[in-house]
Amino acid sequence: MAIDPQESDHQHPITIWEVNRDRLTSMHHKLSDTPKLLSVAAGRTTCSIFKVPQTLTAVNGASYRPHIVSVGPFHHGGENLEMIQEHKWRFLRHLLNRAQPKLGLTLEDLLKAVQPLEAKARECYSETIGYTTDEFIEMLVLDGCFVIELFRKIGGVVGFDDHDPLITMSWIFSFFLRDLIRLENQIPFFVLQRLFDLTKMEGESSETLVTLALGFFNYALQRPENVIKKYKNVEAKHLLDLLRLTVLPPEIGAAGRPENRPPPHVIHSISKLRRAGIRLKTWEAESFLSVDFKNGVIHMPAIVIDDFMSAFLLNSVAFEQCHSGCSKHVTTYVTLLDCLINTSRDVGMLCDWNIVENYLGTDAEVATFINNMGKDISFDIDSCYLARLFDDVNRHYRSGWHVQWASFRYTYFDTPWSFISAMAALILLILTVAQTIYTVLGYVRPSRD
Repeated sequence: MAIDPQESDHQHPITIWEVNRDRLTSMHHKLSDTPKLLSVAAGRTTCSIFKVPQTLTAVNGASYRPHIVSVGPFHHGGENLEMIQEHKWRFLRHLLNRAQPKLGLTLEDLLKAVQPLEAKARECYSETIGYTTDEFIEMLVLDGCFVIELFRKIGGVVGFDDHDPLITMSWIFSFFLRDLIRLENQIPFFVLQRLFDLTKMEGESSETLVTLALGFFNYALQRPENVIKKYKNVEAKHLLDLLRLTVLPPEIGAAGRPENRPPPHVIHSISKLRRAGIRLKTWEAESFLSVDFKNGVIHMPAIVIDDFMSAFLLNSVAFEQCHSGCSKHVTTYVTLLDCLINTSRDVGMLCDWNIVENYLGTDAEVATFINNMGKDISFDIDSCYLARLFDDVNRHYRSGWHVQWASFRYTYFDTPWSFISAMAALILLILTVAQTIYTVLGYVRPSRD
Protein backbone atom coordinates (compact mmCIF):
# COMPACT_ATOMS: atom_id res chain seq x y z
CA MET A 1 0.00 0.00 0.00
CA ALA A 2 1.49 3.36 -1.04
CA ILE A 3 1.80 6.17 1.53
CA ASP A 4 1.18 9.75 0.55
CA PRO A 5 4.29 11.84 1.54
CA GLN A 6 2.11 14.74 2.53
CA GLU A 7 0.09 12.53 4.81
CA SER A 8 3.32 11.15 6.35
CA ASP A 9 4.65 14.66 7.08
CA HIS A 10 1.36 15.56 8.63
CA GLN A 11 1.51 12.61 11.01
CA HIS A 12 5.17 13.25 12.04
CA PRO A 13 5.74 17.01 12.28
CA ILE A 14 9.38 18.24 12.51
CA THR A 15 10.15 20.02 15.80
CA ILE A 16 13.11 22.32 16.47
CA TRP A 17 14.83 21.66 19.82
CA GLU A 18 15.68 24.76 21.83
CA VAL A 19 18.27 24.99 24.59
CA ASN A 20 16.78 25.27 28.05
CA ARG A 21 17.79 28.71 29.30
CA ASP A 22 18.14 27.61 32.94
CA ARG A 23 20.33 24.70 31.89
CA LEU A 24 22.47 27.00 29.76
CA THR A 25 22.91 29.42 32.64
CA SER A 26 23.88 26.55 34.94
CA MET A 27 26.48 25.32 32.46
CA HIS A 28 27.97 28.82 32.14
CA HIS A 29 28.30 28.96 35.94
CA LYS A 30 30.14 25.62 35.93
CA LEU A 31 32.45 26.88 33.20
CA SER A 32 33.47 29.77 35.43
CA ASP A 33 33.84 27.62 38.57
CA THR A 34 37.23 26.41 39.75
CA PRO A 35 37.69 22.86 41.10
CA LYS A 36 37.36 22.64 44.88
CA LEU A 37 37.84 18.97 45.81
CA LEU A 38 41.20 18.90 43.98
CA SER A 39 42.35 22.44 43.38
CA VAL A 40 44.31 23.44 40.31
CA ALA A 41 47.18 24.37 42.65
CA ALA A 42 47.40 20.76 43.89
CA GLY A 43 49.86 19.94 41.12
CA ARG A 44 52.34 22.59 42.19
CA THR A 45 55.27 21.84 44.45
CA THR A 46 53.93 24.42 46.92
CA CYS A 47 50.98 22.12 47.63
CA SER A 48 51.99 19.55 50.21
CA ILE A 49 48.91 18.62 52.29
CA PHE A 50 46.48 16.35 50.50
CA LYS A 51 43.29 14.42 50.92
CA VAL A 52 44.36 10.82 50.42
CA PRO A 53 43.00 9.30 47.17
CA GLN A 54 40.08 6.88 47.37
CA THR A 55 42.20 4.12 45.84
CA LEU A 56 44.37 4.16 48.97
CA THR A 57 41.70 4.81 51.60
CA ALA A 58 39.58 1.89 50.34
CA VAL A 59 41.81 -0.54 52.23
CA ASN A 60 43.50 1.43 55.02
CA GLY A 61 41.18 4.42 55.41
CA ALA A 62 41.45 4.64 59.20
CA SER A 63 45.22 5.10 58.97
CA TYR A 64 44.83 8.44 57.20
CA ARG A 65 42.25 10.02 59.53
CA PRO A 66 43.02 11.52 62.97
CA HIS A 67 41.60 9.60 65.90
CA ILE A 68 41.75 12.12 68.76
CA VAL A 69 43.25 15.44 67.57
CA SER A 70 42.74 17.51 64.43
CA VAL A 71 45.46 19.72 62.98
CA GLY A 72 44.49 21.95 60.09
CA PRO A 73 41.22 22.35 58.20
CA PHE A 74 40.51 18.94 56.66
CA HIS A 75 39.19 17.33 59.86
CA HIS A 76 38.46 20.44 61.90
CA GLY A 77 35.27 20.14 63.95
CA GLY A 78 35.02 16.36 63.88
CA GLU A 79 32.81 15.01 66.66
CA ASN A 80 35.35 12.40 67.73
CA LEU A 81 37.98 15.15 68.12
CA GLU A 82 36.12 17.47 70.49
CA MET A 83 37.83 16.19 73.65
CA ILE A 84 41.29 17.39 72.63
CA GLN A 85 39.83 20.49 70.95
CA GLU A 86 38.89 21.74 74.42
CA HIS A 87 42.42 21.14 75.72
CA LYS A 88 43.92 23.15 72.85
CA TRP A 89 42.54 26.31 74.45
CA ARG A 90 44.03 25.27 77.79
CA PHE A 91 47.46 24.84 76.21
CA LEU A 92 47.15 28.21 74.47
CA ARG A 93 46.20 29.85 77.77
CA HIS A 94 49.27 28.34 79.45
CA LEU A 95 51.46 29.64 76.63
CA LEU A 96 50.06 33.19 76.88
CA ASN A 97 50.30 33.20 80.67
CA ARG A 98 53.97 32.34 80.35
CA ALA A 99 54.79 34.62 77.41
CA GLN A 100 52.82 37.74 78.24
CA PRO A 101 54.78 38.77 81.38
CA LYS A 102 58.18 38.07 79.82
CA LEU A 103 57.63 38.98 76.16
CA GLY A 104 54.54 41.16 76.33
CA LEU A 105 53.00 38.75 73.84
CA THR A 106 49.22 38.77 73.48
CA LEU A 107 46.73 36.67 71.56
CA GLU A 108 46.31 39.52 69.11
CA ASP A 109 50.05 39.46 68.43
CA LEU A 110 49.88 35.79 67.51
CA LEU A 111 46.99 36.36 65.10
CA LYS A 112 48.75 39.32 63.46
CA ALA A 113 51.96 37.32 63.09
CA VAL A 114 50.21 34.53 61.20
CA GLN A 115 47.93 36.69 59.03
CA PRO A 116 50.64 37.51 56.41
CA LEU A 117 51.09 33.76 55.90
CA GLU A 118 47.44 33.08 55.11
CA ALA A 119 47.61 33.04 51.31
CA LYS A 120 50.78 30.94 51.29
CA ALA A 121 49.24 28.52 53.79
CA ARG A 122 46.06 28.09 51.74
CA GLU A 123 48.15 27.11 48.72
CA CYS A 124 49.55 24.19 50.71
CA TYR A 125 46.20 22.36 50.71
CA SER A 126 44.92 20.27 47.83
CA GLU A 127 41.32 21.32 48.47
CA THR A 128 39.87 24.81 48.52
CA ILE A 129 39.61 25.93 52.14
CA GLY A 130 36.10 27.16 52.85
CA TYR A 131 36.91 28.99 56.08
CA THR A 132 37.01 32.78 56.22
CA THR A 133 40.25 34.62 56.88
CA ASP A 134 39.44 35.04 60.57
CA GLU A 135 38.41 31.40 60.98
CA PHE A 136 41.44 30.08 59.12
CA ILE A 137 43.95 32.21 61.03
CA GLU A 138 42.36 31.29 64.36
CA MET A 139 42.65 27.62 63.43
CA LEU A 140 46.33 27.95 62.46
CA VAL A 141 47.19 29.77 65.68
CA LEU A 142 45.25 27.42 67.95
CA ASP A 143 46.46 24.20 66.33
CA GLY A 144 50.02 25.45 65.85
CA CYS A 145 50.43 26.63 69.44
CA PHE A 146 48.99 23.36 70.72
CA VAL A 147 51.51 21.29 68.75
CA ILE A 148 54.41 23.51 69.85
CA GLU A 149 53.38 23.43 73.50
CA LEU A 150 53.02 19.66 73.33
CA PHE A 151 56.56 19.36 71.94
CA ARG A 152 57.91 21.69 74.62
CA LYS A 153 56.20 19.84 77.46
CA ILE A 154 57.23 16.38 76.26
CA GLY A 155 60.76 17.65 75.57
CA GLY A 156 61.09 19.07 79.08
CA VAL A 157 61.55 22.65 77.84
CA VAL A 158 58.61 23.90 79.91
CA GLY A 159 56.96 22.37 82.92
CA PHE A 160 53.57 20.75 83.04
CA ASP A 161 51.07 19.65 85.65
CA ASP A 162 51.93 16.24 87.07
CA HIS A 163 48.31 15.27 86.60
CA ASP A 164 47.86 16.61 83.07
CA PRO A 165 45.89 13.80 81.36
CA LEU A 166 47.33 14.61 77.92
CA ILE A 167 50.82 13.89 79.24
CA THR A 168 50.26 11.18 81.83
CA MET A 169 47.75 8.99 79.99
CA SER A 170 49.84 6.72 77.77
CA TRP A 171 46.96 5.84 75.43
CA ILE A 172 46.46 9.53 74.59
CA PHE A 173 50.16 10.07 73.94
CA SER A 174 50.39 7.07 71.60
CA PHE A 175 47.52 8.50 69.52
CA PHE A 176 49.24 11.91 69.44
CA LEU A 177 52.30 10.24 67.91
CA ARG A 178 50.24 8.74 65.11
CA ASP A 179 47.77 11.59 64.54
CA LEU A 180 50.51 14.17 64.04
CA ILE A 181 52.00 12.25 61.10
CA ARG A 182 48.79 11.73 59.14
CA LEU A 183 48.92 13.43 55.75
CA GLU A 184 45.43 14.93 56.00
CA ASN A 185 46.17 16.24 59.48
CA GLN A 186 48.92 18.80 58.90
CA ILE A 187 49.57 22.53 58.91
CA PRO A 188 52.52 24.08 57.04
CA PHE A 189 55.82 23.91 58.89
CA PHE A 190 56.52 27.59 58.22
CA VAL A 191 53.44 28.45 60.32
CA LEU A 192 54.75 26.33 63.18
CA GLN A 193 58.17 27.94 62.82
CA ARG A 194 56.72 31.48 62.97
CA LEU A 195 54.77 30.67 66.13
CA PHE A 196 57.75 28.89 67.69
CA ASP A 197 60.12 31.81 67.04
CA LEU A 198 57.57 34.30 68.36
CA THR A 199 56.93 32.42 71.60
CA LYS A 200 60.47 31.29 72.41
CA MET A 201 61.65 32.95 75.59
CA GLU A 202 65.07 33.80 76.89
CA GLY A 203 66.49 31.03 78.99
CA GLU A 204 64.80 28.23 77.06
CA SER A 205 67.03 25.44 75.81
CA SER A 206 68.84 25.75 72.50
CA GLU A 207 66.56 23.10 70.99
CA THR A 208 65.16 24.03 67.58
CA LEU A 209 61.61 23.25 66.55
CA VAL A 210 62.99 20.44 64.37
CA THR A 211 64.90 18.75 67.20
CA LEU A 212 61.92 19.11 69.55
CA ALA A 213 59.65 17.51 66.95
CA LEU A 214 62.09 14.69 66.22
CA GLY A 215 62.60 14.15 69.95
CA PHE A 216 58.84 13.84 70.34
CA PHE A 217 58.57 11.21 67.61
CA ASN A 218 61.65 9.44 68.90
CA TYR A 219 59.50 7.92 71.62
CA ALA A 220 58.29 5.67 68.81
CA LEU A 221 61.38 5.39 66.60
CA GLN A 222 64.05 5.14 69.33
CA ARG A 223 66.90 6.53 67.24
CA PRO A 224 70.26 7.66 68.65
CA GLU A 225 70.51 11.29 69.77
CA ASN A 226 73.22 12.06 67.22
CA VAL A 227 70.83 11.16 64.39
CA ILE A 228 68.31 13.72 65.64
CA LYS A 229 70.94 16.45 66.01
CA LYS A 230 72.10 15.79 62.47
CA TYR A 231 68.82 17.13 61.08
CA LYS A 232 68.37 20.16 63.31
CA ASN A 233 68.38 22.57 60.35
CA VAL A 234 66.45 20.50 57.81
CA GLU A 235 63.69 22.33 55.92
CA ALA A 236 60.39 20.47 55.80
CA LYS A 237 56.92 21.15 54.49
CA HIS A 238 55.13 19.72 57.54
CA LEU A 239 55.68 17.20 60.35
CA LEU A 240 55.13 14.11 58.18
CA ASP A 241 57.60 15.44 55.61
CA LEU A 242 60.08 16.22 58.38
CA LEU A 243 60.04 12.69 59.71
CA ARG A 244 60.20 11.23 56.22
CA LEU A 245 63.23 13.35 55.28
CA THR A 246 65.15 12.04 58.29
CA VAL A 247 64.79 8.40 57.24
CA LEU A 248 65.89 8.82 53.63
CA PRO A 249 69.07 6.81 53.05
CA PRO A 250 72.27 8.90 52.99
CA GLU A 251 73.38 7.34 49.70
CA ILE A 252 70.53 8.95 47.73
CA GLY A 253 71.50 9.00 44.07
CA ALA A 254 74.92 7.55 44.79
CA ALA A 255 74.48 4.33 42.81
CA GLY A 256 72.36 4.43 39.71
CA ARG A 257 71.66 1.55 37.37
CA PRO A 258 74.44 0.88 34.86
CA GLU A 259 73.76 2.02 31.31
CA ASN A 260 73.00 -0.34 28.42
CA ARG A 261 71.04 -2.71 30.62
CA PRO A 262 67.36 -3.53 30.10
CA PRO A 263 64.92 -1.95 32.58
CA PRO A 264 64.81 -3.79 35.91
CA HIS A 265 61.80 -5.75 37.14
CA VAL A 266 60.45 -6.37 40.61
CA ILE A 267 62.00 -9.31 42.39
CA HIS A 268 60.59 -12.61 43.63
CA SER A 269 59.43 -13.56 47.10
CA ILE A 270 61.78 -14.71 49.82
CA SER A 271 60.81 -18.35 49.32
CA LYS A 272 61.80 -18.28 45.64
CA LEU A 273 64.94 -16.25 46.24
CA ARG A 274 66.16 -18.78 48.81
CA ARG A 275 65.76 -21.58 46.30
CA ALA A 276 68.08 -19.64 43.99
CA GLY A 277 70.66 -19.28 46.76
CA ILE A 278 69.91 -15.62 47.53
CA ARG A 279 69.95 -14.90 51.25
CA LEU A 280 68.80 -12.01 53.43
CA LYS A 281 70.79 -10.68 56.36
CA THR A 282 70.30 -7.81 58.77
CA TRP A 283 72.90 -5.08 59.02
CA GLU A 284 73.42 -1.85 60.92
CA ALA A 285 72.41 1.34 59.08
CA GLU A 286 71.12 4.76 60.03
CA SER A 287 67.94 4.28 58.01
CA PHE A 288 65.81 1.20 57.46
CA LEU A 289 65.62 2.30 53.81
CA SER A 290 69.34 1.54 53.32
CA VAL A 291 69.07 -1.80 51.52
CA ASP A 292 71.97 -3.32 49.60
CA PHE A 293 72.79 -6.47 47.61
CA LYS A 294 76.27 -7.99 47.49
CA ASN A 295 77.57 -11.47 46.70
CA GLY A 296 74.14 -13.07 46.67
CA VAL A 297 73.01 -11.48 49.94
CA ILE A 298 70.34 -8.79 50.42
CA HIS A 299 71.34 -6.69 53.42
CA MET A 300 68.41 -5.00 55.19
CA PRO A 301 68.40 -2.96 58.41
CA ALA A 302 65.97 -4.07 61.09
CA ILE A 303 62.53 -2.43 61.07
CA VAL A 304 59.90 -2.48 63.80
CA ILE A 305 56.41 -3.01 62.38
CA ASP A 306 53.91 -1.59 64.88
CA ASP A 307 50.97 0.82 64.89
CA PHE A 308 53.21 3.87 64.57
CA MET A 309 55.37 2.50 61.76
CA SER A 310 52.35 1.27 59.83
CA ALA A 311 50.80 4.76 60.00
CA PHE A 312 54.10 6.36 59.03
CA LEU A 313 54.67 4.09 56.02
CA LEU A 314 51.11 4.45 54.75
CA ASN A 315 51.02 8.23 55.05
CA SER A 316 54.52 8.63 53.61
CA VAL A 317 53.52 6.57 50.57
CA ALA A 318 50.35 8.68 50.18
CA PHE A 319 52.44 11.87 50.39
CA GLU A 320 54.90 10.60 47.77
CA GLN A 321 52.05 9.58 45.48
CA CYS A 322 50.38 13.01 45.71
CA HIS A 323 53.25 15.50 45.85
CA SER A 324 54.57 16.35 42.42
CA GLY A 325 58.11 17.21 43.53
CA CYS A 326 58.63 14.39 46.00
CA SER A 327 60.98 11.44 45.65
CA LYS A 328 59.52 7.93 45.92
CA HIS A 329 61.88 6.37 48.44
CA VAL A 330 59.30 5.01 50.89
CA THR A 331 57.11 3.88 47.99
CA THR A 332 60.05 1.95 46.56
CA TYR A 333 60.86 0.37 49.93
CA VAL A 334 57.23 -0.66 50.43
CA THR A 335 57.27 -2.23 46.96
CA LEU A 336 60.40 -4.16 47.93
CA LEU A 337 58.65 -5.52 51.03
CA ASP A 338 55.59 -6.37 48.95
CA CYS A 339 57.81 -8.33 46.53
CA LEU A 340 59.61 -10.21 49.29
CA ILE A 341 56.49 -11.08 51.26
CA ASN A 342 53.75 -13.24 49.82
CA THR A 343 52.74 -15.34 52.79
CA SER A 344 52.97 -15.45 56.57
CA ARG A 345 55.90 -17.86 56.12
CA ASP A 346 57.88 -15.08 54.44
CA VAL A 347 57.15 -12.77 57.37
CA GLY A 348 58.20 -15.51 59.78
CA MET A 349 61.56 -15.86 58.04
CA LEU A 350 62.18 -12.09 58.21
CA CYS A 351 61.39 -12.21 61.92
CA ASP A 352 63.70 -15.21 62.45
CA TRP A 353 66.50 -13.29 60.70
CA ASN A 354 65.86 -10.21 62.93
CA ILE A 355 65.02 -8.03 59.93
CA VAL A 356 61.43 -7.48 61.09
CA GLU A 357 60.23 -7.02 64.66
CA ASN A 358 56.52 -7.72 64.56
CA TYR A 359 54.39 -5.83 67.08
CA LEU A 360 51.42 -5.41 64.74
CA GLY A 361 49.76 -8.81 64.99
CA THR A 362 50.21 -12.30 63.61
CA ASP A 363 52.58 -13.02 60.75
CA ALA A 364 49.55 -13.42 58.48
CA GLU A 365 48.26 -9.97 59.50
CA VAL A 366 51.63 -8.40 58.71
CA ALA A 367 51.70 -10.13 55.32
CA THR A 368 48.21 -8.81 54.54
CA PHE A 369 49.18 -5.30 55.66
CA ILE A 370 52.31 -5.26 53.48
CA ASN A 371 50.48 -6.63 50.44
CA ASN A 372 47.64 -4.12 50.80
CA MET A 373 50.10 -1.27 51.24
CA GLY A 374 51.71 -2.16 47.92
CA LYS A 375 48.45 -1.94 45.95
CA ASP A 376 47.61 0.88 43.54
CA ILE A 377 50.90 2.74 43.97
CA SER A 378 53.17 3.87 41.14
CA PHE A 379 56.80 4.84 40.73
CA ASP A 380 59.48 4.66 38.07
CA ILE A 381 61.36 1.45 38.79
CA ASP A 382 64.01 2.36 36.23
CA SER A 383 65.10 5.46 38.18
CA CYS A 384 64.21 4.57 41.77
CA TYR A 385 66.91 4.37 44.41
CA LEU A 386 66.72 0.54 44.46
CA ALA A 387 66.91 0.15 40.65
CA ARG A 388 70.39 -1.39 40.82
CA LEU A 389 69.30 -3.79 43.57
CA PHE A 390 66.25 -4.97 41.61
CA ASP A 391 68.43 -5.43 38.54
CA ASP A 392 71.27 -7.27 40.31
CA VAL A 393 68.95 -9.59 42.24
CA ASN A 394 67.10 -10.60 39.08
CA ARG A 395 70.34 -11.18 37.18
CA HIS A 396 71.63 -13.35 40.03
CA TYR A 397 68.30 -15.20 40.19
CA ARG A 398 68.47 -16.10 36.50
CA SER A 399 72.19 -16.87 36.35
CA GLY A 400 73.72 -20.32 35.60
CA TRP A 401 74.75 -23.43 37.41
CA HIS A 402 75.04 -22.12 40.93
CA VAL A 403 71.30 -21.43 40.97
CA GLN A 404 70.60 -25.08 40.12
CA TRP A 405 73.00 -26.18 42.83
CA ALA A 406 71.37 -23.78 45.32
CA SER A 407 67.95 -25.19 44.46
CA PHE A 408 69.22 -28.76 44.96
CA ARG A 409 70.88 -27.83 48.25
CA TYR A 410 67.73 -26.04 49.46
CA THR A 411 65.55 -29.04 48.59
CA TYR A 412 67.70 -31.75 50.16
CA PHE A 413 69.96 -30.08 52.72
CA ASP A 414 67.98 -27.13 54.08
CA THR A 415 66.92 -28.89 57.31
CA PRO A 416 68.39 -31.82 59.31
CA TRP A 417 65.38 -33.99 58.45
CA SER A 418 65.69 -33.34 54.72
CA PHE A 419 69.42 -34.12 54.98
CA ILE A 420 68.73 -37.38 56.85
CA SER A 421 66.08 -38.34 54.31
CA ALA A 422 68.45 -37.62 51.43
CA MET A 423 71.25 -39.65 53.05
CA ALA A 424 68.90 -42.53 53.78
CA ALA A 425 67.74 -42.51 50.17
CA LEU A 426 71.36 -42.45 48.97
CA ILE A 427 72.37 -45.34 51.23
CA LEU A 428 69.33 -47.31 50.08
CA LEU A 429 70.27 -46.62 46.48
CA ILE A 430 73.87 -47.77 47.08
CA LEU A 431 72.73 -50.98 48.80
CA THR A 432 70.26 -51.68 46.00
CA VAL A 433 72.97 -51.21 43.37
CA ALA A 434 75.38 -53.39 45.35
CA GLN A 435 72.78 -56.12 45.73
CA THR A 436 72.09 -55.99 41.98
CA ILE A 437 75.80 -56.26 41.16
CA TYR A 438 76.27 -59.27 43.42
CA THR A 439 73.22 -60.93 41.92
CA VAL A 440 74.51 -60.39 38.39
CA LEU A 441 77.97 -61.66 39.33
CA GLY A 442 76.37 -64.74 40.83
CA TYR A 443 74.86 -65.62 37.47
CA VAL A 444 77.97 -64.75 35.47
CA ARG A 445 80.36 -66.65 37.69
CA PRO A 446 78.46 -69.49 39.34
CA SER A 447 80.18 -70.95 42.34
CA ARG A 448 82.07 -74.29 41.89
CA ASP A 449 81.35 -77.27 44.05
